[in-house]
Amino acid sequence: MRYKLISSKIERVTIIKSNKAFVLILMLVIALISVTFIYLISKDKPEEISYNLFLKLLDKGAVMEVNIGQDSKIEVILDNGRKTITENPRTEGFKEELLLKDVVVNEKDIEITEAIMPIIILLSLVLMVISMRRDFSGQAEKEMATISKMDDDLPQIDIRLKDVAGNEEAKRSLKEMVDFIKNPEDYIKFGARMPRGLLLYGPPGTGKTLLAKALAGEANVPFYPVSGSDFVQVYAGLGAGRIRELFKKARGVGKSVIFIDEIDCIGKKRKASDFGGSEEGDRTLNALLTEMSGFKENEGIIVVAATNRIDVLDDALLRPGRFDRQLEVELPDINARYRILKLHSKNKPLNSGIDLRKLAEETIYFSGAKLESLLNEAAIMAVKEKSKDITKEHIEKSYLKVLVGDEKLERSHIDMKDKEITAYHEAGHALIAKLIDKNNRVTRVSIIPSTRGVGGFSINLPQDKIYRTRKDLASNIMVALGGRAAEEIIYGKDYITTGASSDLEKATETIISIVGNLGMDDEYGLLNIKVLSAMGLTGENNLIERSSSILSDLYKETKKLLEDSREYLEKMTRELIIKETIDEEEVNRILEISPEGHTIN
Repeated sequence: MRYKLISSKIERVTIIKSNKAFVLILMLVIALISVTFIYLISKDKPEEISYNLFLKLLDKGAVMEVNIGQDSKIEVILDNGRKTITENPRTEGFKEELLLKDVVVNEKDIEITEAIMPIIILLSLVLMVISMRRDFSGQAEKEMATISKMDDDLPQIDIRLKDVAGNEEAKRSLKEMVDFIKNPEDYIKFGARMPRGLLLYGPPGTGKTLLAKALAGEANVPFYPVSGSDFVQVYAGLGAGRIRELFKKARGVGKSVIFIDEIDCIGKKRKASDFGGSEEGDRTLNALLTEMSGFKENEGIIVVAATNRIDVLDDALLRPGRFDRQLEVELPDINARYRILKLHSKNKPLNSGIDLRKLAEETIYFSGAKLESLLNEAAIMAVKEKSKDITKEHIEKSYLKVLVGDEKLERSHIDMKDKEITAYHEAGHALIAKLIDKNNRVTRVSIIPSTRGVGGFSINLPQDKIYRTRKDLASNIMVALGGRAAEEIIYGKDYITTGASSDLEKATETIISIVGNLGMDDEYGLLNIKVLSAMGLTGENNLIERSSSILSDLYKETKKLLEDSREYLEKMTRELIIKETIDEEEVNRILEISPEGHTIN
């Protein structure tokens, strides 16, 4: 739910006066007015001649056109194109006399037209400025009225920590926070200060928002959820005003949980070049810092924030007294995945043949949100097929849909040559994964294109580990390069395809991390490229050269492995061309690997 804040009248005036867009438009209007007046002033004015001279020119036939009206002057255009003005005689028969002498006569008021035109232009511009000012004012008030108002009737949070599967370490820390909120008096006796803030960080979909709700639900206190983007506004001062009103509202209620999702929207590091935080984002961040520092001791208000990018947050947010507690919410391990799957399958009619434990083993790197999506897609498929329950086939189709998208039904346009290239490519990935470590699981290899633009895929599952060694990372790179290496071995260097583009992206990211971020290369050393870049020091060229050299060596090693096992590469490719998809059992049969992981021959 999105809550809205009310700004004061003073802030409304500040919003309109300091709005950059309004000021810019106002300056443009002023410039336009100035240009208009300069033009009118500098415009050539007609020369004034005496009436007697006019009569002489008339007699000579030198007058071509006369503009007459009720003005005291008339405009005379001579035969050489020169414009002059003279006295208006206002006599009867003057017009007829001019016409008899073949003079073109126009009846219009000269002075009034010239005098009124600048005034009309000025009034038009002034009205335009007033209209724009009202538009800005109305829009700002609309923002404050429709977005900034906060509901007094907060929904009751019925989620508890027991409802959250996985993240046991995070839940243990949250239980301490619940006790802080419920029993602040106990801590006052010992002079302990209640933590003001809790920062949850980690990959997307790991349950950070769910944990924040569970904290409020467990403590049975109001929950104020907002997003960092709610405070990023066009109108100056509105973001900071919302921050102040949010905390004011929470203080009025008492014990509560304020949740700021995607806090990196307003909490990014401030730069020295920002000149004291004059930017709107800095004003909002400063307001947040001030409000968090201004909490009364042990008043029972906890600020919980979530982000996927803790590295970009300002140091002032992370210091003690602001976000005292920082919890990493990681991707679930196998046990956590199993618990998450059990939790989300409670209200779903699963067939007895579905083994959730095995499914947990096959969903390495799945977040909690991805696991929920997997079971949800399976349920949707079962409903569409009017099945009495969710079967293993539904789970398998859903698993592939979540990973690579739906299979393309129309494949008649794919010729045999393209099919063969894809088969060699995917067989290369699968074969390298098994040659590097027979404990690696290759659960499925397919050459069926998907709706996400994937021509084929190979699902390779490494062992579930907390840490990855340099050898593990190098192995991942070799698996990624297996497709390109297979293409080059079979078709030659001149006929490699674009199919390895995403593989090369992954390989490049991994090798840069090995060399530049993780200190895993002896030649480059233990320096971290991120720190060097932040300090303005450069080392990119050396990093690129070293990374490229290692990547080249790994590619040669990958090619050598495939060349030595070309027989298996050919066998797997033939199976793929015929069947289009093969599973783990078939992969092991082709590679002559027993269920225990031993080579049969």
